Amino acid sequence: MLDPAILVPYVGACVLLAIVPGPTVTVIIANALARGTGAGLAIIAGTQAGFLVMTLVVAFGMQALVAFMGVAFDWIKLIGAAYLIWLGFNMLRSRGDLGTAEAVRDKTNLGIAIEGFLVILSNPKALIFLGAFIPQFVDPSQPSFGQVMGLGVFFMVVAGTTDVLYALVAGRARGLLSAARVRLVSRVSGVLLMFGGVWLALQKRA
Repeated sequence: MLDPAILVPYVGACVLLAIVPGPTVTVIIANALARGTGAGLAIIAGTQAGFLVMTLVVAFGMQALVAFMGVAFDWIKLIGAAYLIWLGFNMLRSRGDLGTAEAVRDKTNLGIAIEGFLVILSNPKALIFLGAFIPQFVDPSQPSFGQVMGLGVFFMVVAGTTDVLYALVAGRARGLLSAARVRLVSRVSGVLLMFGGVWLALQKRA
């Protein structure tokens, strides 16, 4: 079972990471603008399926890592904390650009969902992100597979919720997604994420 003391900061970090638009949100917004909210939701269904596949990959990999490379596991957790700080720094530099992805209007919702699935699986950065982020919150003294899957599901719920909000806004009220507002959210999230990365690194050294 996941420790609430770990789960609370983990969910907080998930919110900060998910709320700032990235490549996936760009595709969601493009489809919602072109074909309506339903198309944006179809993309989200596909990306959620892709995240589930990637979480399984990380879970099986983490199980092997904990079993055979305990020292390396500690280093991966520290690298993950540095990765959070790097992500936060990049958020501080954000210009609030929502991207220029284009949507094909004649696709079915199933086709759009498949597109979302392929967008995630074709992006190695997504797998690297999950592989660097989740291990920081895993207790190596406990079975890792269930922990990783639980953490992965929490991330999917948080990311799915924020993605749905973007799809709804893009489908109905495009003006709310101004560059200035996105930039403000990105910078605030970046600062908090950098503090979170430092906190995690210090916790590890203690």
